[in-house]
Amino acid sequence: MLRSLGQRPVTGSGEDPRVAELRTAVSRLRRELAAHPAEFPDRAIAEDELAALAAMATGGIPEILRLRRSLLLIAGAIGSVSALAKGLSGVRQAVDLFGGPPQRG
Repeated sequence: MLRSLGQRPVTGSGEDPRVAELRTAVSRLRRELAAHPAEFPDRAIAEDELAALAAMATGGIPEILRLRRSLLLIAGAIGSVSALAKGLSGVRQAVDLFGGPPQRG
């Protein structure tokens, strides 16, 4: 019934489950990136944006446009590294839980 009102259930700790999922996905991709042995030109960008996403996830409900911007920067930075594709997909799915950007009109 809560979903029909546009509300989301919260976890037992009172935390929005979307935020928990985002934090988990970001943490997973950060670990995978840290363990990835190859250097690539935009690695620092990916690390910085993952740190920004982690900070947003600890600060409550993040701003959707900022989430999406970070996701695009991360995807651009590591998109060609196939070993990180699953982790990147997890972050994208977590960001998608927050919905799309507001409609202009």
